[in-house]
Amino acid sequence: MARTKPKTLTQGVLIFAFNNEATDYIAMAAWSAKNIRRHLNLPVAVVTDNPNAAAEHKFEHILVTAPDTGGSRHFADYGATVTWHNAGRINTYELSPFDQTLVLDADYVVASDSLLDVSKIPQQFAAFSDAFEPSSMTNLETFGEYKMPMWWATVMMFRRGTVSQYIFDSMQMIRNNWQHYRDLYGIHQSNYRNDYALSIALGLVAGAEQSVHAISKPMFNIMPEHVLTCVEQDHYEIEYRNTEGRLKTMSWKGLDFHAMCKKHLEVIVAANG
Repeated sequence: MARTKPKTLTQGVLIFAFNNEATDYIAMAAWSAKNIRRHLNLPVAVVTDNPNAAAEHKFEHILVTAPDTGGSRHFADYGATVTWHNAGRINTYELSPFDQTLVLDADYVVASDSLLDVSKIPQQFAAFSDAFEPSSMTNLETFGEYKMPMWWATVMMFRRGTVSQYIFDSMQMIRNNWQHYRDLYGIHQSNYRNDYALSIALGLVAGAEQSVHAISKPMFNIMPEHVLTCVEQDHYEIEYRNTEGRLKTMSWKGLDFHAMCKKHLEVIVAANG
């Protein structure tokens, strides 16, 4: 009797890209996809409501769905309040075409192959539980009035399984009952935020601690008020004021980071896309 070949598990990256009044997230995701292929050699799936715009770029998968807004948010770098289409992340488990998925924000800059190490961990689910902000030299570790442990939805790795599904199901429950969980955890911001939903979900999925991995290094956050420039490929620099108001610069090469200063990142994307 012929032997059946074992199924090859697929790996890939999933990026949500819903343009709003200020930001072209599809262009940002397309530029990120180039970096991902260069450093990680993984296929990229984009989730968007604009397949025509996405088709102008090289994505291995284009997944079409309606945007789910979490409200509006003021971005200091744009000096404007814009629609924040961030609430659809709860559907990641159903949307991903991969067996093992790296979920990245469109403004997460891949400048190294460090995420390959995350893909090799044995746990079903992984995310950052710590983030570093250079201008104040502080770590962002808690949220809410009661200083609950913070997990970041900016980068998530999951394999298909019960623990991962429970986590995303819990995030959906939290999204559907956002006011209740805001009151319960003392969250003063009215807008839904994926980071808080993930943090709460990981607390609710009791007994799953051994199946959830905290990525060992803090996530490097570049804030909206920082002036970000690209010196050369994978080499970046920021100009910022420290807590004493002094103008400082910092540069790095081959380090992944979360570019919350989207206006400056758009300039980089346009120049290097």
